Amino acid sequence: MSQSRPLGVGIIGAGEVFQVCHGPCLLLLSHLFKLQSICDVSTKTVEHCATKFSVPHKTTTPQDVIDNPDVEIVFILTSDESHAPLTCASLKAGKNVFIEKPVSLSLPSVQSIIDAEKNAGGARVFVGYMRRYAPSFLEAFKREVSSIPKIMYARVRDFSGPNFNFVSQSGTFSVKHNDYPPDAAEERNTRLEALFKEAFPDQEITDEKRKFCRFLGSLGSHDISLMREVLGFPERVNGVTANDPFYSAIMTFRNADGSTYSTTYESGIDEVPVFDAHIAVYGAKKRVTLKFDSPYVKGLPIYVEVDEVNEQGEIQHRKMLSSYEDAYTAELQELYEVFANGKSIKSTLSDAKQDLEIFDMFYKSWASK
Repeated sequence: MSQSRPLGVGIIGAGEVFQVCHGPCLLLLSHLFKLQSICDVSTKTVEHCATKFSVPHKTTTPQDVIDNPDVEIVFILTSDESHAPLTCASLKAGKNVFIEKPVSLSLPSVQSIIDAEKNAGGARVFVGYMRRYAPSFLEAFKREVSSIPKIMYARVRDFSGPNFNFVSQSGTFSVKHNDYPPDAAEERNTRLEALFKEAFPDQEITDEKRKFCRFLGSLGSHDISLMREVLGFPERVNGVTANDPFYSAIMTFRNADGSTYSTTYESGIDEVPVFDAHIAVYGAKKRVTLKFDSPYVKGLPIYVEVDEVNEQGEIQHRKMLSSYEDAYTAELQELYEVFANGKSIKSTLSDAKQDLEIFDMFYKSWASK
């Protein structure tokens, strides 16, 4: 990896994902990044994080981060409803952007960011799908799947369990304050309702729809994006069930030879602190499974397992680990290459938009029951 000087980073949103995931990684990658400015709606959170992560500039006004001359990359780590306006404001100021998935919750909202990037005069957006940068996914898993002549079935699962259990044992000692401005909740809800209306146009917005939309944007976007990179875009969605907090779907994909196969998506959150998440691809004589653990505990390995029939007709099991390097660290090193050395972006806005297109296919299949 070619290196030059550290890039100045501004953080908007100093909550859990910053304190547990990005903040520690950015400090450990201080030869590539320098935290210059941090913002959160909570004054206490800003004070805490500015001290803990040695950030020289702190504010509760996002535009102050965007306008800071020492900030070259704006990290948008806020809740979903503010992603589009903050990203568009950053692009308007000529700043490169790292935005945590989901980009937003509706197709029109994502398109507004794509349009802003086109008019940004060279500033670009990198969407944070960290699992897609994990070494075991990029190396062992994709290599083993590519050797399957014809996929017969695939399964995408993410049962995450209660996130608090993992965060509380992560060793990052994150804090959460509630000193929010009086109008913050109202503004947040107004933006969310606008996004829900775009996601479900000309429909009554029920609590069931709100929960489904928020779920796909949070846990679902990890898995759908990973699925797309391995299998491509689904030909159709055959059925969807939504029983909050568990959701499932069955989709049809097509092989290069024209044959089709089904893929199941299943995801949910219960109270059992076991992170049960994987993507599995089945061929006639080979099964390849990528198993990943909670990203909120740094350094947990991501394994690839293969079960196959060998040349002697025997059952053979292999287990591979491409690297102990965690996905967030790998992703941020890629981010540096993109914004310091001009490398092309894999997880672009146009790429991320496809998640929203699949979400829309889910909604329509669900509504047709």
